[in-house]
Amino acid sequence: MNVLILCTGNSARSILAEALLNAMAQGRMQAYSAGSDPTGKVNPLALEVLAMEGIPTDGLSSKSWDAFSESDAPAMDLIITVCNNAAGEACPVWPGAPLRAHWGLPDPAAVQGDDEIRLKAFLDTAQALRKRFARLLGLPEDVIADRGALQQQLDSIGLMEEGAV
Repeated sequence: MNVLILCTGNSARSILAEALLNAMAQGRMQAYSAGSDPTGKVNPLALEVLAMEGIPTDGLSSKSWDAFSESDAPAMDLIITVCNNAAGEACPVWPGAPLRAHWGLPDPAAVQGDDEIRLKAFLDTAQALRKRFARLLGLPEDVIADRGALQQQLDSIGLMEEGAV
């Protein structure tokens, strides 16, 4: 299953999500990330959090979602938005009619304060994503194979509170 995680800037939440899902899925899913208005650089705190967790960061980059609507792009099975801006924007037409889910999270890059406060915001975002991906990856194969059942589960996961398991 190919999963595209979208955000506006593709520098923090979507980057964390791409790396976390790829690490957690262990080959069962392939995650990619992109943005509607990419910053062109990955937030250093996102890279720091991933390094702290021992997750590879090679190949992570801030890129436009246009790269995934081209004919040579991998076909997506699932599109997940992680910020409210990207959820409300008119997305490109994705070949194959992938499922869509919105898993909005606060932007850790917008947090003001000292280094400790900012790092904690990124750690909290990574933890919230990890919990949501654990639920996704824990779904039985029959649910994943049933588009309607999977959509219901994706919507439910998107409603998880950040502290929920």
